[in-house]
Amino acid sequence: MAELLPEDAPKKIRDLYNKGLAAFERKNFDYAIDLFLSVLKVEPRLLKAREHLHSAEIRRSKTKKKNAFTKVFKSASALPAYVKAQSLVKANKGPEAVIACEELLKDDPMDINNVKLYAKACAMADLPEAAVQLLELAREAHSSDVSLLNLLATFYIKMGRTRSARECFERICELVPNDPDALKALKDALAVDSMNTDGWSGATSYKDIIKDKDEAERLEKESKAVKSDSDAEVLISDTEKKIAEEPGNINYYRQLAKLYAQIRRFDDAVATLQKAIDLSPGDPELDQAFTALNVDYFEYQISELKKAGDEAAAAERETEKAQYVFDDLQQRVQRYPNDAGLRYEWGVMLFDNDYFNEAIQAFQVSQRNPKHRIHSLYYLAMCFKAKNQLDLAIDQLEKASSELYTMDETKKDVLYQLGAISEGLNDLEKAAGYYKQIYQVDIGYKDVAQKIEAIYNASSEA
Repeated sequence: MAELLPEDAPKKIRDLYNKGLAAFERKNFDYAIDLFLSVLKVEPRLLKAREHLHSAEIRRSKTKKKNAFTKVFKSASALPAYVKAQSLVKANKGPEAVIACEELLKDDPMDINNVKLYAKACAMADLPEAAVQLLELAREAHSSDVSLLNLLATFYIKMGRTRSARECFERICELVPNDPDALKALKDALAVDSMNTDGWSGATSYKDIIKDKDEAERLEKESKAVKSDSDAEVLISDTEKKIAEEPGNINYYRQLAKLYAQIRRFDDAVATLQKAIDLSPGDPELDQAFTALNVDYFEYQISELKKAGDEAAAAERETEKAQYVFDDLQQRVQRYPNDAGLRYEWGVMLFDNDYFNEAIQAFQVSQRNPKHRIHSLYYLAMCFKAKNQLDLAIDQLEKASSELYTMDETKKDVLYQLGAISEGLNDLEKAAGYYKQIYQVDIGYKDVAQKIEAIYNASSEA
């Protein structure tokens, strides 16, 4: 199945995808996951949505505390969903099985059984790229699982990625060096990869076969989503050599800064990105990367201070971080006045700090961009609400509601705010109309059930 790029998707799908990206960037992973799932139920070919969906699931799972009880409870509660997905796979209902598996992955994206079932479902639904996306992520968490490596290699071969398949079989042979099936699979992969001239035909072990192991290891290190410190050190050395050969290549500086940051050499990372900015002044992406790096540095320092038990110093550093973020964003808005994304971020920051008039000005600009329009309208309404200009707040929320075509979390929140404002104005009939729209699809949303019951009781008493 051919991949669909976000820019080629229908407007409704593209808007949902962009809202998911915005939620992901704000680390609102629950909302991002719901949005990306909504996109994929309508348009399964949008691989970028799957990529961000699984990243959000993994990042969310890392923030949740786990113990033996929660693991057992989760396994038991997930069993019916797993059985359902498994039955769909057995029935050869690929598209339905993929959706069922995505629901499984929401809570445990790296469970090896869920991942393998998802890959089988993707094969049936003609979505091999989607299977590979998740299998590659799972490989980082289960690097010694031979069955997973075999499955990933099988997909690589079907997609014509013979070099990647070869690397999988090399890893399998390292894990089970005396397995004749593994050795044969590696030989076959090498043959397909047009490497039969390297003299492997008389080999009796995987070590005899691999002639460019150092290069393979380097490629493997580069392909890892999460690199170990030792991997990073090797890649740092390689990247420093590349910069020496091509000192004007900005991408090498980006890569080097990222590697420095990973092993907590933040001063080197900041200095490297600054060199890139000096080479390419006025690059908004570099500016954004520089800001993100400095924020990561602040957070690392705060974490270290907390570990050392110096809560006072950690709190002081938190304040410095907040001030840096505020000042830096203000400066970037001034440098790039036409960047709607920056205007939106600036508006949110102003709103969070109770600068409502200034926030209104920012959101009035950012709403002109389709990607930020709905959330800008929502925040405009919240600004007017804070200023007790309730009629203006209702106008903005009504606009947002009219442009939201699915009852997702954003629309529920918009309708809930409309209900709350109407209720505050003692217009119970209008409030009930808004709350009912939510109630009919999600009775458990916030306190909407109690709101409906209270309004009905008030009406009956009257």
